[in-house]
Amino acid sequence: METAALAEHASPGEATVFVLHGRVTLTAGDNSWEGREGDLLLVPDAAPHSLTAHADSAVLLTVVKLP
Repeated sequence: METAALAEHASPGEATVFVLHGRVTLTAGDNSWEGREGDLLLVPDAAPHSLTAHADSAVLLTVVKLP
């Protein structure tokens, strides 16, 4: 599999990424976090971020938009 990525973007609310399978990296500015199957990554609030899959991966993205 080639590396796949979701380009840098902002989130409309608080968000998490749950890694169902595979291996991904969440990057925000100079910080990055690697996630593997079963890991829950917290998306930095209000920070532009990107997500890169390093293997065949599936994630569950949850976003909570506050009023």
